[in-house]
Amino acid sequence: MSDIGIKSYAVCIPRLRMDRASIAVAHSWSLPALKGLGKGERSFCSWDEDSITMGVEATRACLTAEAKHHVASLIFASTTAPFADLQNASVVVNASGLPASTSTMDAGGSLRAGVAALIRVLRSADPCGAVIVAADNRKARPGSIQEMQYGSGAAAVQVGSGETIAKFLGSASSATQFADHFRAEGERYDYSWEERWVRDEGYLKIIPEAVGRLLQESGVAAESIDHFCMPATISGAAAAVAKRLKIKPEAVVDNLAAKCGDTGAAHPLIMLAVALEKAAPGQKILLIGFGAGCDALLLETTDAIGGYKSASSASTALARSITDKSYTKLLSFSDELDLDWGMRSETDAKTALTQLYRAQDQVIGFVGGQCGECSAIQFPRLAACVNCGSTKPLTPYPLADQLAKVATFTADWLMFYPSPPLYVGLVQFDNGARVLMEMVDVDPAKFDVGSTLRMVFRIKEKDSRRHFNRYFWKAAPTF
Repeated sequence: MSDIGIKSYAVCIPRLRMDRASIAVAHSWSLPALKGLGKGERSFCSWDEDSITMGVEATRACLTAEAKHHVASLIFASTTAPFADLQNASVVVNASGLPASTSTMDAGGSLRAGVAALIRVLRSADPCGAVIVAADNRKARPGSIQEMQYGSGAAAVQVGSGETIAKFLGSASSATQFADHFRAEGERYDYSWEERWVRDEGYLKIIPEAVGRLLQESGVAAESIDHFCMPATISGAAAAVAKRLKIKPEAVVDNLAAKCGDTGAAHPLIMLAVALEKAAPGQKILLIGFGAGCDALLLETTDAIGGYKSASSASTALARSITDKSYTKLLSFSDELDLDWGMRSETDAKTALTQLYRAQDQVIGFVGGQCGECSAIQFPRLAACVNCGSTKPLTPYPLADQLAKVATFTADWLMFYPSPPLYVGLVQFDNGARVLMEMVDVDPAKFDVGSTLRMVFRIKEKDSRRHFNRYFWKAAPTF
């Protein structure tokens, strides 16, 4: 049997980055000690991004058009999944253009959910055709240390056999009931314990024990580990664990605390992506998942790593950044600040679930139609072709992966929009289709008619009464 391992990976980190110094300044009147944490920046979601949209972005970048046809299962790991009783993984599958026959599952309950899911798939009888997606958009109480530390992000990993970029060597787990933090059902914020205790009693005891068993069972020496991925933003924690395990100091992978913050369940896989991007053939990667215990996963890169290039690597995702110093924007986008948007915002955003079901391939999959008579492509699929008038049924035509350009646009400051102004206009696809769309992630200095666009899956509208997010596709400038 061929080696089982990782075939591809991709990372999604929101473009928005909050300057931590701005957070510290906002709280300087009451919490001056936060100034000591006011270095670097943290990623945060725009109002229309969440764990699902980031997961879709990572999944789409992880899989080629051909690979999508062979996906058999997808696990979505998150501690901040938008829905508690509506499978989030199904939304990711449909929006990513994967087969409807894909087996889906949500995983959560711990920040190591992503690593645990990856281990479970690698150890399964038939791991081929599996995708593990981890994403988190964690909330933090304003003025807390967590507000400084947390970030938002996602990562996707494709598992299979044949030509892999990193083969699976083994894993070990520990179900030790160690609560470094927790969040009860229905609560908004995590409750965290003292950092020194977490480091000394948690990281420095639980992780070495699990890793020790893994290294012994796999016959690998600690000194031979080339990349040590431990998702801990506590200063010096990973280095201390590496020292205790006798892993060389230079093997410790950057925890990205200064660049994006702790992205929760996604963070181990994002750090794995950092290691894979730098790794040479034949190097060993040790990945840690920590939370109410520990998971340790050992991988070895293959010769294929030398020729592999992710469609959205960690470095690429980190470079796609817009630094923001408006602290109230962070509060508004994370629903910590209820602004008075005026009467134009007083609408009922109830979603007709019956219509959503009937048009799911168009709304969630962004599938238009092509006329069999004149070949014109259009969205939405109507009863008759808008070009020649033919009433023959249109052939489904996916648009999510198609590039386009700005044909016309307007920046609207009058209509209610959670991140004004609202950019809307005609999007001209390279295949001839023309669609009126919302445009996001706009930099006014670089945006104009003719700008190249890509399609992104985002929240279209939030129903605050029923707590249902309605998703759709928007156009964003290419990076």
